[in-house]
Amino acid sequence: MNIEELRKERAKWMEWKNIAPLREALANLPDGSWEVELNDAVTVKGEAVANIEETARLMMPWRKGPFGLFDTYIDSEWQSFVKYNLLRKHFDLKDKRVADIGCNNGYYLFRMQEDAPKLLVGFDPSPLFKTQFDFINHFVKSDIVYELLGVEHVEFYEQKFDTIFCLGVLYHRSDPVAMLKSLYKGLDKEGELFLDTFYIEGEDEMCLTPASSYSKIPNIYFVPTVNALKNWCLRAGFDSFEVLETSKTDASEQRKTSWIEGQSLEDFLDKEDSSKTVEGYPAPARVYVRAKKEKK
Repeated sequence: MNIEELRKERAKWMEWKNIAPLREALANLPDGSWEVELNDAVTVKGEAVANIEETARLMMPWRKGPFGLFDTYIDSEWQSFVKYNLLRKHFDLKDKRVADIGCNNGYYLFRMQEDAPKLLVGFDPSPLFKTQFDFINHFVKSDIVYELLGVEHVEFYEQKFDTIFCLGVLYHRSDPVAMLKSLYKGLDKEGELFLDTFYIEGEDEMCLTPASSYSKIPNIYFVPTVNALKNWCLRAGFDSFEVLETSKTDASEQRKTSWIEGQSLEDFLDKEDSSKTVEGYPAPARVYVRAKKEKK
């Protein structure tokens, strides 16, 4: 696979009629220098820039965040610091080559700068999320590389990575083992993968296969037990599998705000029994794991 040709082809996506006005708004932003704080909210301070909120709202929905731009607070659907802070104690990225697969608008990548990694690369094929990233990065001025590529391209990328994050992607893939194999091939020797996915309780090596949707999300294919997930990782080639954390998704992490369009967690759960989705499946819970590739 020729990544450079693919990169050039996908650059044309930024000219789509629904994206072009957003790119024009970005082009009209003034240059300057601002103070950046990498806390729960990625925050930019300094002399305010006109029409920031109007520009940001052009780019809705904002799923990941939050971000603070001068007097504008982008209150994203996901309080992404919950996940980041949960994982933070488990990794050290100093001088490492790091990839975030399915990086959305780059919230986690911005936060990861505090570790001083050698390289930060985000993979996500969404022109909207790339535009949100470019908007925030106009003020942050990071060296993060954002590629309009998917998980299937990681193994063909110019770089191999010391650490790969793949958070909230696996359940969207109809062949999870093939995806894990791609991630494995994208790692350098002794590389590590940080992964999170929906899971169901149970000791058996099995998974839930939703009939049409899970939590109103149509492209959820498999929700495994932890033991089934472990088997997937081992069959993909990983040499070790470690459960780091588990958590149940609640309104403190995901909720409807004025910065998204449509529904959120409260609409996805049974109104009479919040332990179930509207389809009657177990409500969303996540397992966070680290899988390692040994030197060979």
